[in-house]
Amino acid sequence: MAAVIGSPVAHSLSPAIHRAAFEAAGVDWTYAALDVAPGMASDALAAMRTLGISGLSVTMPHKEAVADAVDRLDPAARSLHSVNTVSWDGDQLVGSSTDGAGFVASLADADVSVDDAKIAIIGAGGAARSVIDALARAGASDITVLNRTADKTEAAAALTPVASPGIISDVTRADIVVNATSVGMGDDGSLPCDPDLFRAGQVVADLIYHPLETRWMAAASRQGCQTVDGLGMLVHQAALQQKIWLGDDAVIDTAAMRAAAMRSLS
Repeated sequence: MAAVIGSPVAHSLSPAIHRAAFEAAGVDWTYAALDVAPGMASDALAAMRTLGISGLSVTMPHKEAVADAVDRLDPAARSLHSVNTVSWDGDQLVGSSTDGAGFVASLADADVSVDDAKIAIIGAGGAARSVIDALARAGASDITVLNRTADKTEAAAALTPVASPGIISDVTRADIVVNATSVGMGDDGSLPCDPDLFRAGQVVADLIYHPLETRWMAAASRQGCQTVDGLGMLVHQAALQQKIWLGDDAVIDTAAMRAAAMRSLS
Protein backbone atom coordinates (compact mmCIF):
# COMPACT_ATOMS: atom_id res chain seq x y z
CA MET A 1 0.00 0.00 0.00
CA ALA A 2 1.03 3.59 -0.70
CA ALA A 3 -0.67 6.88 0.10
CA VAL A 4 -0.44 10.64 -0.21
CA ILE A 5 -0.52 12.80 2.93
CA GLY A 6 -1.49 16.46 2.90
CA SER A 7 -4.11 18.93 4.04
CA PRO A 8 -6.31 19.45 2.16
CA VAL A 9 -5.79 16.39 -0.02
CA ALA A 10 -9.21 15.43 -1.40
CA HIS A 11 -8.46 17.33 -4.64
CA SER A 12 -5.20 15.43 -5.27
CA LEU A 13 -4.70 13.70 -8.61
CA SER A 14 -2.12 11.36 -7.05
CA PRO A 15 -4.53 8.47 -6.33
CA ALA A 16 -5.73 8.36 -9.97
CA ILE A 17 -2.19 8.65 -11.34
CA HIS A 18 -0.61 6.05 -9.08
CA ARG A 19 -3.46 3.55 -9.31
CA ALA A 20 -3.18 3.71 -13.10
CA ALA A 21 0.57 3.11 -12.84
CA PHE A 22 0.15 0.14 -10.51
CA GLU A 23 -2.50 -1.37 -12.78
CA ALA A 24 -0.37 -0.90 -15.89
CA ALA A 25 2.62 -2.47 -14.13
CA GLY A 26 0.55 -5.43 -12.91
CA VAL A 27 1.41 -4.61 -9.29
CA ASP A 28 -1.08 -5.49 -6.56
CA TRP A 29 -0.79 -2.20 -4.65
CA THR A 30 -3.48 0.17 -3.42
CA TYR A 31 -3.13 3.93 -3.05
CA ALA A 32 -5.09 6.19 -0.69
CA ALA A 33 -5.37 9.90 0.05
CA LEU A 34 -4.92 10.62 3.76
CA ASP A 35 -5.81 14.04 5.15
CA VAL A 36 -3.17 14.70 7.80
CA ALA A 37 -3.58 17.89 9.81
CA PRO A 38 -0.76 20.44 9.90
CA GLY A 39 1.78 19.56 12.58
CA MET A 40 0.99 15.83 12.46
CA ALA A 41 3.52 14.71 9.84
CA SER A 42 5.69 12.85 12.37
CA ASP A 43 2.61 10.92 13.51
CA ALA A 44 1.92 9.95 9.90
CA LEU A 45 5.45 8.56 9.60
CA ALA A 46 4.98 6.67 12.88
CA ALA A 47 1.82 5.15 11.38
CA MET A 48 3.78 4.26 8.26
CA ARG A 49 6.22 2.32 10.43
CA THR A 50 3.48 0.66 12.49
CA LEU A 51 1.19 -0.27 9.60
CA GLY A 52 3.93 -1.22 7.16
CA ILE A 53 2.87 1.27 4.50
CA SER A 54 5.28 0.77 1.61
CA GLY A 55 5.48 4.34 0.33
CA LEU A 56 4.20 7.85 0.89
CA SER A 57 3.74 10.84 -1.36
CA VAL A 58 3.94 14.10 0.57
CA THR A 59 2.24 17.35 -0.34
CA MET A 60 1.57 20.66 1.41
CA PRO A 61 1.94 21.51 4.22
CA HIS A 62 4.16 18.59 5.28
CA LYS A 63 7.22 18.61 2.99
CA GLU A 64 9.59 20.33 5.42
CA ALA A 65 8.26 18.53 8.51
CA VAL A 66 8.74 15.16 6.83
CA ALA A 67 12.31 16.18 5.95
CA ASP A 68 12.88 16.58 9.70
CA ALA A 69 11.24 13.27 10.58
CA VAL A 70 12.76 10.70 8.20
CA ASP A 71 15.93 8.78 8.98
CA ARG A 72 17.81 9.91 5.89
CA LEU A 73 17.49 12.31 2.93
CA ASP A 74 18.51 11.95 -0.70
CA PRO A 75 20.75 14.73 -2.12
CA ALA A 76 17.93 16.82 -3.63
CA ALA A 77 15.76 16.58 -0.51
CA ARG A 78 18.75 17.52 1.64
CA SER A 79 19.54 20.56 -0.52
CA LEU A 80 15.92 21.72 -0.54
CA HIS A 81 15.03 20.54 2.98
CA SER A 82 11.82 19.31 1.39
CA VAL A 83 10.44 15.79 0.87
CA ASN A 84 7.69 14.66 -1.48
CA THR A 85 8.44 10.90 -1.33
CA VAL A 86 9.09 8.50 1.55
CA SER A 87 10.39 4.98 0.97
CA TRP A 88 12.04 2.15 2.88
CA ASP A 89 15.71 1.18 2.85
CA GLY A 90 15.87 -1.77 5.23
CA ASP A 91 14.37 -0.45 8.45
CA GLN A 92 15.09 3.21 7.61
CA LEU A 93 12.68 5.74 6.13
CA VAL A 94 14.27 7.70 3.29
CA GLY A 95 13.01 11.10 2.18
CA SER A 96 13.37 12.03 -1.48
CA SER A 97 12.37 14.93 -3.69
CA THR A 98 11.21 14.02 -7.20
CA ASP A 99 9.45 17.28 -8.10
CA GLY A 100 12.36 18.98 -9.85
CA ALA A 101 13.60 15.81 -11.53
CA GLY A 102 10.04 15.21 -12.69
CA PHE A 103 10.05 18.62 -14.36
CA VAL A 104 13.32 17.86 -16.14
CA ALA A 105 11.85 14.51 -17.27
CA SER A 106 8.76 16.28 -18.61
CA LEU A 107 11.01 18.51 -20.71
CA ALA A 108 12.89 15.48 -22.01
CA ASP A 109 9.54 13.87 -22.89
CA ALA A 110 8.89 16.95 -25.05
CA ASP A 111 12.36 16.59 -26.66
CA VAL A 112 13.72 19.61 -24.77
CA SER A 113 17.29 19.29 -23.48
CA VAL A 114 18.43 21.40 -20.53
CA ASP A 115 22.13 20.63 -20.96
CA ASP A 116 24.01 23.95 -21.29
CA ALA A 117 20.69 25.80 -21.54
CA LYS A 118 20.00 29.34 -20.33
CA ILE A 119 16.84 29.27 -18.23
CA ALA A 120 14.62 31.93 -16.65
CA ILE A 121 12.54 30.86 -13.65
CA ILE A 122 9.61 33.04 -12.61
CA GLY A 123 9.03 32.47 -8.90
CA ALA A 124 11.12 31.58 -5.87
CA GLY A 125 8.83 29.37 -3.76
CA GLY A 126 9.03 25.64 -3.12
CA ALA A 127 8.19 24.60 -6.68
CA ALA A 128 10.69 27.05 -8.15
CA ARG A 129 13.41 25.89 -5.76
CA SER A 130 12.93 22.24 -6.70
CA VAL A 131 13.11 23.10 -10.39
CA ILE A 132 16.23 25.25 -9.96
CA ASP A 133 18.00 22.47 -8.06
CA ALA A 134 17.10 19.82 -10.66
CA LEU A 135 17.96 21.98 -13.67
CA ALA A 136 21.40 22.67 -12.23
CA ARG A 137 21.94 18.94 -11.61
CA ALA A 138 20.86 18.26 -15.22
CA GLY A 139 23.49 20.57 -16.68
CA ALA A 140 21.84 23.97 -17.20
CA SER A 141 24.57 26.57 -17.71
CA ASP A 142 22.70 29.66 -16.52
CA ILE A 143 19.57 30.02 -14.38
CA THR A 144 18.03 33.44 -13.77
CA VAL A 145 15.56 33.71 -10.88
CA LEU A 146 12.82 36.32 -11.29
CA ASN A 147 10.68 37.17 -8.27
CA ARG A 148 9.26 40.27 -6.63
CA THR A 149 10.66 39.50 -3.16
CA ALA A 150 14.41 40.09 -3.07
CA ASP A 151 15.28 37.86 -0.10
CA LYS A 152 13.38 34.88 -1.54
CA THR A 153 15.00 35.45 -4.93
CA GLU A 154 18.47 35.47 -3.42
CA ALA A 155 17.76 32.37 -1.31
CA ALA A 156 16.53 30.45 -4.36
CA ALA A 157 19.50 31.57 -6.46
CA ALA A 158 21.86 30.45 -3.69
CA LEU A 159 20.89 26.81 -4.31
CA THR A 160 23.45 26.51 -7.11
CA PRO A 161 26.41 28.49 -8.47
CA VAL A 162 24.82 28.66 -11.94
CA ALA A 163 21.78 30.60 -10.63
CA SER A 164 21.53 34.33 -10.00
CA PRO A 165 18.81 36.94 -9.40
CA GLY A 166 17.64 38.79 -12.47
CA ILE A 167 15.09 41.20 -13.89
CA ILE A 168 12.04 40.38 -15.98
CA SER A 169 13.66 41.51 -19.24
CA ASP A 170 16.09 38.59 -18.83
CA VAL A 171 13.27 36.42 -20.22
CA THR A 172 14.27 37.55 -23.69
CA ARG A 173 17.72 35.89 -23.57
CA ALA A 174 16.57 32.56 -22.09
CA ASP A 175 16.32 29.33 -24.04
CA ILE A 176 13.66 28.06 -21.62
CA VAL A 177 11.23 30.17 -19.57
CA VAL A 178 9.42 28.55 -16.64
CA ASN A 179 6.45 29.85 -14.67
CA ALA A 180 6.81 28.36 -11.19
CA THR A 181 4.15 30.57 -9.60
CA SER A 182 0.39 30.13 -9.22
CA VAL A 183 -0.30 33.10 -11.52
CA GLY A 184 -2.76 31.92 -14.18
CA MET A 185 -4.20 29.02 -12.19
CA GLY A 186 -7.89 28.21 -12.44
CA ASP A 187 -9.93 31.24 -13.47
CA ASP A 188 -7.02 33.63 -12.89
CA GLY A 189 -6.32 35.19 -16.26
CA SER A 190 -3.21 37.02 -15.06
CA LEU A 191 0.12 36.60 -16.85
CA PRO A 192 3.45 35.82 -15.10
CA CYS A 193 5.22 38.11 -17.61
CA ASP A 194 4.46 40.06 -20.76
CA PRO A 195 4.32 37.60 -23.70
CA ASP A 196 5.87 40.29 -25.90
CA LEU A 197 9.17 39.35 -24.22
CA PHE A 198 9.05 35.95 -25.92
CA ARG A 199 10.75 35.15 -29.20
CA ALA A 200 10.12 32.36 -31.67
CA GLY A 201 12.00 29.19 -30.84
CA GLN A 202 11.98 29.60 -27.07
CA VAL A 203 10.54 26.88 -24.85
CA VAL A 204 7.89 28.15 -22.42
CA ALA A 205 6.87 25.82 -19.58
CA ASP A 206 4.15 26.34 -17.00
CA LEU A 207 3.97 24.26 -13.82
CA ILE A 208 0.21 24.91 -13.68
CA TYR A 209 -1.97 22.10 -15.04
CA HIS A 210 -5.43 23.56 -14.34
CA PRO A 211 -6.14 24.86 -16.91
CA LEU A 212 -3.93 22.61 -19.01
CA GLU A 213 -3.19 25.49 -21.39
CA THR A 214 -2.99 28.76 -19.49
CA ARG A 215 -3.57 32.11 -21.14
CA TRP A 216 0.20 32.69 -20.83
CA MET A 217 1.01 29.46 -22.68
CA ALA A 218 -1.48 30.26 -25.44
CA ALA A 219 0.18 33.65 -25.91
CA ALA A 220 3.61 31.97 -26.05
CA SER A 221 2.37 29.62 -28.77
CA ARG A 222 1.21 32.58 -30.83
CA GLN A 223 4.73 34.02 -30.51
CA GLY A 224 6.18 30.86 -32.05
CA CYS A 225 7.35 29.24 -28.80
CA GLN A 226 7.21 25.56 -27.94
CA THR A 227 5.08 25.09 -24.81
CA VAL A 228 5.19 22.41 -22.11
CA ASP A 229 2.25 22.06 -19.71
CA GLY A 230 2.42 21.40 -15.98
CA LEU A 231 0.72 18.02 -16.09
CA GLY A 232 3.93 16.50 -17.45
CA MET A 233 5.82 17.44 -14.29
CA LEU A 234 3.07 15.95 -12.09
CA VAL A 235 3.08 12.68 -14.03
CA HIS A 236 6.86 12.34 -14.25
CA GLN A 237 7.50 13.12 -10.59
CA ALA A 238 4.97 10.38 -9.77
CA ALA A 239 6.74 8.02 -12.19
CA LEU A 240 9.99 8.64 -10.31
CA GLN A 241 8.18 7.86 -7.06
CA GLN A 242 7.06 4.57 -8.59
CA LYS A 243 10.68 3.73 -9.44
CA ILE A 244 11.73 4.45 -5.86
CA TRP A 245 9.00 2.23 -4.41
CA LEU A 246 9.00 -0.60 -6.95
CA GLY A 247 12.64 -0.60 -8.07
CA ASP A 248 14.51 0.61 -11.13
CA ASP A 249 13.39 -2.42 -13.16
CA ALA A 250 9.72 -1.53 -12.79
CA VAL A 251 7.96 -0.70 -16.07
CA ILE A 252 6.23 2.65 -15.62
CA ASP A 253 3.53 3.62 -18.13
CA THR A 254 3.52 7.43 -18.09
CA ALA A 255 0.95 7.52 -20.90
CA ALA A 256 -1.52 5.59 -18.72
CA MET A 257 -0.73 7.90 -15.81
CA ARG A 258 -1.34 11.04 -17.87
CA ALA A 259 -4.58 9.63 -19.28
CA ALA A 260 -5.81 8.92 -15.74
CA ALA A 261 -4.95 12.48 -14.70
CA MET A 262 -6.76 13.89 -17.73
CA ARG A 263 -9.86 11.88 -16.88
CA SER A 264 -9.81 13.24 -13.34
CA LEU A 265 -9.32 16.82 -14.52
CA SER A 266 -12.25 16.52 -16.92
